[in-house]
Amino acid sequence: DVLMKKRLAILDKYGLKLKDITDVIETMHPLEGAVTFLNWLRAQTQVIVVSDTYIEFARPLMQKLGWPTLFCHHLTIGPDDTILGYNLRQKDSKFRTVGALKALNYKVLSIGDSYNDITMLTEADHGFLYRPPENVKLEYPHFPVSQTYDELRKKIEPVLRKLT
Repeated sequence: DVLMKKRLAILDKYGLKLKDITDVIETMHPLEGAVTFLNWLRAQTQVIVVSDTYIEFARPLMQKLGWPTLFCHHLTIGPDDTILGYNLRQKDSKFRTVGALKALNYKVLSIGDSYNDITMLTEADHGFLYRPPENVKLEYPHFPVSQTYDELRKKIEPVLRKLT
């Protein structure tokens, strides 16, 4: 909350609007191999991207990823395109999403990269770290680590075979 309020204050101070931010985001591209990996994964199982971002920021990148299902937060936007506030779906939404899916008798495989993903990875039936910082790798050695999409695919394939 403190960080988001500081960010909103900076946007207000400099008169930045949602379009200013999305114009920059539109210049960004998925990591090399991400689209191929995501398409492969969608052919194997259902995929939901669970993120701490905001739908208004994510749209340009989600389009480039082929519009995967995205669970994230949303912003309050004024009539003049000013970002007025932010709305969290719920606290610890990644953890709660996994819990909700498991309550529906789904087996959940989660992939994350940092501290904000650890509760989700722990709650999942199978958790994987993808390109995490060294400190996260060291603190959570029980999660398999991959540095490339090919490595990740090789680690996921046997798990998917057991789940189906």
